[in-house]
Amino acid sequence: MFLAALDYGLHCAFCSRDSLPSARASWLQKSSRRVLRVFRLQTQFDGDIPSSGLLVCNHLSYLDILVLAALAPCVFVAKSEVKRWPVFGWFARLAGTIFVERNKRSHAAQSAEEIGSALADGSLVVLFPEGTSSGGETVLPFKSSLLEPAARNLHPLTAGLIGYELTDGDVSEEVCYWKDMTLLPHLINLLSKRTIHAFFHFTETRQQAMDRKVLARQLHWELLRLKNVVLFNANGLESTLSSAHCYFVSGKARASMREGWC
Repeated sequence: MFLAALDYGLHCAFCSRDSLPSARASWLQKSSRRVLRVFRLQTQFDGDIPSSGLLVCNHLSYLDILVLAALAPCVFVAKSEVKRWPVFGWFARLAGTIFVERNKRSHAAQSAEEIGSALADGSLVVLFPEGTSSGGETVLPFKSSLLEPAARNLHPLTAGLIGYELTDGDVSEEVCYWKDMTLLPHLINLLSKRTIHAFFHFTETRQQAMDRKVLARQLHWELLRLKNVVLFNANGLESTLSSAHCYFVSGKARASMREGWC
């Protein structure tokens, strides 16, 4: 944490207002890569990692943020409660996260404006439109209010499916952070795992709806489709992914994936 704070001071503290968002995103990428080494996490992905526009993903764990930030410089949209999380809240504030007050409908419009400004500046903005995390059994319905900037303007739009695999535990209970779990015990247990495998599937949405509610349904359907493709391949029925990602249909991964995608 000290190294991350020092690095922020060196690269972000004296940036101009125009260059600060880019500097913050680069700082978060470097810091996230350092933190992930502690988790002994391995990442695989399918599809092109976006560099700008809106990236819409399912949400399973606080690890989602670290892994996505490590893959590409980006700006996150998060619930305001994250500000108060130990360590993660500190990272989120310094990284320029757009915070949303979920219980204040009027605040959603302000957050949507901030998202629109970040998109107009060419940033990659990451949104979890489920509004909460889950155990990964399905993709929860999407909330549409924060999709207004993407519906109103033709920014690049990418859907991303996130999943994890453990060789020595239960993903839904030990990687996914949901229900009434407490952060510190969950984090300590996660740090005890031998290896965590993270899997990401990206697909660009080329024909996007201009109505935010229709767009929310379109993106939700796309993530459900990706999820079904992954489960189909994991059972060894058919392989449509590239040979570079055949890990999904082999050995322990296949057995784990049959138990559920998280």
